[in-house]
Amino acid sequence: MEVTDDNLATLANYLQQTLNPDPNVRRPAEKFLEGVEVNQNYGILLLHLMDKESADPTIRVAASITFKNYIKRNWPVEEDGVDRIHASDRVTIKSLIVSLMLKSPESVQRQLSDAVSIIGKSDFPEKWPGLISEMVEKFGTGDFHVINGVLRTAHSLFKRYRYEFKSQKLWEEIKHVLENIAKPLTDLFVATIELTNTHANNPQALKVIYGSLVLICKVFYSLNCQDLPEFFEDNMPIWMPNLLNLLQVKVPSLETDDSDDKPGVLEQLRTEVCECAALYALKYEEEFAPHAPAFVSAAWHVLLGTGAMPKYDSLASNALNFLSKVAEKNNYKSLFEDPATLSSICEKVVIPNMKIRESDMELFEDNPEEYVRRDIEGSDVDTRRRAACDLVRTLALHYEDKMMSIFGQYVEMMLNNYSTSGGSEWVGKDTALFLVTSLASRGGTQAAGVTRASPLVDLASFAANHVLPELQRPNVTELPVLKADAIKYIMTFRSLLPKEIIVTAFPLLIQHITGRGVVCTYGACAVEKLIAGGMVTRAELEPHAPALLAALFATLGAQDNPSEHNEYVMKAVLRTLAVLREAALPYVGEALPKLAGMLAVVAKNPCKPHFNHYLFESLSLAVQLVVKSNPNAITAFEDALFPIFQEILQNDVQEFMPYVFQMLSLLLEMRGGGAGGAGDASAEAYAALLPCLVAPPLWERTANVRPLVRLLCAFVATRSDRVLADGKLNAMLGVFQKLIASKTNDHEGFYLIQTILFKFGESVMQPYTKQIITLLFQRLSSSKTTKYIRGLIAFLGFFAAHYGADALVDIVDSVQANMFAMYVERVLVPDVQKVSGALERKAAAVGCVRLLCHSAHFRDGALARLWTPVLQALIALFELPADESTLPEDHFIEVDDTPGYQPQYAQLACARGSASDPLAGVEDPKRYLVESLASMSRAHPGVLPPRVAALDEPHRNALHNYLAAYSVQLC
Repeated sequence: MEVTDDNLATLANYLQQTLNPDPNVRRPAEKFLEGVEVNQNYGILLLHLMDKESADPTIRVAASITFKNYIKRNWPVEEDGVDRIHASDRVTIKSLIVSLMLKSPESVQRQLSDAVSIIGKSDFPEKWPGLISEMVEKFGTGDFHVINGVLRTAHSLFKRYRYEFKSQKLWEEIKHVLENIAKPLTDLFVATIELTNTHANNPQALKVIYGSLVLICKVFYSLNCQDLPEFFEDNMPIWMPNLLNLLQVKVPSLETDDSDDKPGVLEQLRTEVCECAALYALKYEEEFAPHAPAFVSAAWHVLLGTGAMPKYDSLASNALNFLSKVAEKNNYKSLFEDPATLSSICEKVVIPNMKIRESDMELFEDNPEEYVRRDIEGSDVDTRRRAACDLVRTLALHYEDKMMSIFGQYVEMMLNNYSTSGGSEWVGKDTALFLVTSLASRGGTQAAGVTRASPLVDLASFAANHVLPELQRPNVTELPVLKADAIKYIMTFRSLLPKEIIVTAFPLLIQHITGRGVVCTYGACAVEKLIAGGMVTRAELEPHAPALLAALFATLGAQDNPSEHNEYVMKAVLRTLAVLREAALPYVGEALPKLAGMLAVVAKNPCKPHFNHYLFESLSLAVQLVVKSNPNAITAFEDALFPIFQEILQNDVQEFMPYVFQMLSLLLEMRGGGAGGAGDASAEAYAALLPCLVAPPLWERTANVRPLVRLLCAFVATRSDRVLADGKLNAMLGVFQKLIASKTNDHEGFYLIQTILFKFGESVMQPYTKQIITLLFQRLSSSKTTKYIRGLIAFLGFFAAHYGADALVDIVDSVQANMFAMYVERVLVPDVQKVSGALERKAAAVGCVRLLCHSAHFRDGALARLWTPVLQALIALFELPADESTLPEDHFIEVDDTPGYQPQYAQLACARGSASDPLAGVEDPKRYLVESLASMSRAHPGVLPPRVAALDEPHRNALHNYLAAYSVQLC
């Protein structure tokens, strides 16, 4: 694809078609572009099209989005993957993209900025050392369109420093970045602040300039996250006073109206400054101490001047968070310990920010899922209420008595107002419940809720007097916010409340599942957590099971309405069935059609991943429970689920395919090999699936690999005759060859080939075993990773146990002379200690015993010299923990590095296969060793004494202990 006017016109035409609402026009264009993106110069053509000023602006934006997605899919090359971008294109793209990004319109610039960040994550700094200096040069242009483009890209590139784990590589990268950008960024910061004075009377210019300061603060924050850089520490006298001034500055021309929904540039700037100040207060306490009082005062005034409108939410949250971080530190105690200060914080900051607002009520009523996600789950979106709670908790840790006294007065007053008003002052009680929860909480876990509470709050008494009465109101829709608060209180303190409170509350919670919106969701969530935490046992649950499951299934709503598919309700269904087990059988039959119907609906548009996961788990659990009770019932499940599975597979619903493969494995394993003759419909359905499973395209998706291996193993275990009759063994061996060559998936290759060898046995596998061993040793020589060595040692131990130790030695040496001796010396003896996992260590141990006691090569042949080292290594395997050291060639794939969209593989706990032990005949490897040694000593007298005597003293002593423990004597 040369860069010609004709090709640019063709590309523009197809991009135009991708914007067409008619799928008959749009989809062929999308398919065409996907098909040609592997061609050389494709990315270069897109860049030229974006650069073409005469092109339609819409097409330029479409080209930029297409380019970004092309880079996202193809630039990072997955381990063992194919590089779909030509090397010359990579060089050209990096040479063009920065300058093009900086001169493009903002809509194009933003897309290219993201693309630079994606490229930078793979290539910077090793393969793109000049990136920062190329960008920093643009600071001198004075053109804020260009400068903001650089800052936006820098923020996109550096923001991962906020959350990445510390490593030598990361330190080196940050050092490189700081050397190139710290001083220019500081100079730009000072110059930009000076420009705010120069252009004080030009609102349009000020908006751009303050926008740049927002981006500078974002970059500053990222560069300071891992540690305090020396340059910024030396220049705190420049940064801190200027940041403080930006927190306080008044610019009337940039102030937003109350009617504006979104934060203006000043709100954004103050938000970023508060975040930077919170970082320094938390991590660099000593260095920040001289500046803390002034920042606390400024943040205080920001909070006092911040209205209740949603546009101030991020600013209020960050300001409250900053005060929390300061209050945590002993150095700043003097700023808060005055009772008048604490009282003022309570009255003027905490309570106003805890009160439910109109926007909160709109969210409560119109988008309950989002409300719950923010409130219970603590989503990434900060809320004022949560930030105010965090501040209260922090202050209560240091000034508990004072806080309880001050806040207690407000709580009592608000509860009294509620009681005397007949319920009209419910907002006050809502705030009081939030305050009590914040004050009382001292620590907890996700599973158990709050596990430590303040001794100054009587949780049981408060629950009896103020929480249960709200749940005991007969109308579950009355005062819904207080209902939600009461449920949340039970859920939060569930592990600390007395049993009688839980017993009283549980049936009330079930009633509230039949409510609406947030109340229903909180009810389901509370029930699930009480059951999961063991606060409600199976025996206590069983009497309530009919009412609970009826409420949960009724709440799931219409099968064909995904908006009513509530993930918390589905999780409660799963938890209830999992605890009830066999006691749930009377309800599962009625539930199955509803669950299957929901699956058919969500398969058309998988938009709620948690709901979908719990749905598949519930179906898997239903299969297990019912089929164990009634094996013939499996046909009903197959009849209900197969048509849906077929539709998912035919329509290539990527999110669901790993789930379908796992459920098919479960169904196949539970049906077993006994049924399914030639005329059996289900047998034919499974058989028709087999050719698709070994087709290469399915294996290209990372998420499919593990469930596909599991499904192939299920076919081998239950339909081995059919695998051979259909000639699919060769295809399965081809899959093994692909897996074993991959650093990422080699462990799956071992699992597959071990299952094949174990099931088919020597009579079928003899023609293939030499090639299998050849592939394994080729991979060992080309890429020796810790994970591979662990798998290889365990597999060869399994092979020796089933096919014979001498057979293993002979077949390895037939690949290359003396290769088995090299394997023992260079891999088995030094690295057997690295094997981890109970079954894997057992396989390695049994394999060693077979070599030591059942191999003529080791007894009398050329390998006899290795007998003692192998026994010492085996004893070390028994006596020492797994060696967790790694090898230089180890490579770990980051999930974020996977190119393009990849649904994450999610294990279905309820569809997990039973871990079969191919060496079940050996219960205790130590006993197996000493008994095998005894048999050998009787069969070959005189062989063992000199070899045992050659053991190091600690190993010899350990062996004698084994012999004594099992009452075994050597001749």
